[in-house]
Amino acid sequence: MALLNFRKKPTDGQANAASPELQAFLKGYSIEIMPRTAGKVEDFRDLLPEGTRVYIAHIEGTPIEDMVATAKRVKEEGFDVMPHFPARIIKDKATLADWIAQYQGEADVKQGLILAGGVAQPVGEFDSSMQLLETGLFDQAGFTHLNVAGHPEPNLDIDPKGGRANTYAALDWKQEFSKRTDAEMALATQFCFEAEPVIAWANELAERGMNLPIHIGIAGPAKLQTMIKFAIACGVGPSLKVLQKRAKDVSKLLLPHEPNDVLNDLALHKAANPDFNITQVHFFPLGGIKTNANWAIEHGGDNTAHVNATKG
Repeated sequence: MALLNFRKKPTDGQANAASPELQAFLKGYSIEIMPRTAGKVEDFRDLLPEGTRVYIAHIEGTPIEDMVATAKRVKEEGFDVMPHFPARIIKDKATLADWIAQYQGEADVKQGLILAGGVAQPVGEFDSSMQLLETGLFDQAGFTHLNVAGHPEPNLDIDPKGGRANTYAALDWKQEFSKRTDAEMALATQFCFEAEPVIAWANELAERGMNLPIHIGIAGPAKLQTMIKFAIACGVGPSLKVLQKRAKDVSKLLLPHEPNDVLNDLALHKAANPDFNITQVHFFPLGGIKTNANWAIEHGGDNTAHVNATKG
């Protein structure tokens, strides 16, 4: 059966609901799913524009067979697939090679998000994304895109004493690695809720000579209570205060929190500064894939420019 194009188009009213700056900023957005959440979606073509990059999060305990089956299904529905490769749940180089072979054999995967993973104790010989990249297996397999993690806010798992020394050392290594791989690279970040510190961080990276494009993590619409729970679990830093301030009004805990403010601020900054190194939006659909996808549609999100979007 031939693949269909994006089948759910916004109405004129929906298309006009967002500013031109926001519509431009949302072009080429990506979204993250898991096998269990993907199973709740009958057909991604009803929700996402053709060519959307779909990350598949690999949570500890998820069988690789479930990950590969999800990648195959998403690929067959017409989307770019970027599964996670979390170092700390990969036993050894042979396991990594097997995962890559399964993904490529079943779903022709040539993109990956390479990260350490949120597991405290590694199951095997890897504990960082750099070790995975150093195996050379992704280059040998012809991967075209290798995204790595970025942290707009200080991360105590990486820098337990505070600051950003370890984080910046890792970014410097990844910047150098980008020069010796044929794959396009980008930073895909944790989600945050405030634009000003994100802009300052992105500018600081540019001043340090980091030229990898940044795909900024944004939490999709969800109940405020849900949003706070995920933010705390994921180690979101100072920008969490945006949610905590709103939560002081208990009546708002069960109401949806939408990313309008942070995205509008980032979009306006990008429009005023075209060379700004945040080039793409990456959604974490904390309130559900359908809810997030519909929000993007209503705010002018259109991935027709995905192929021509910033490399990475």
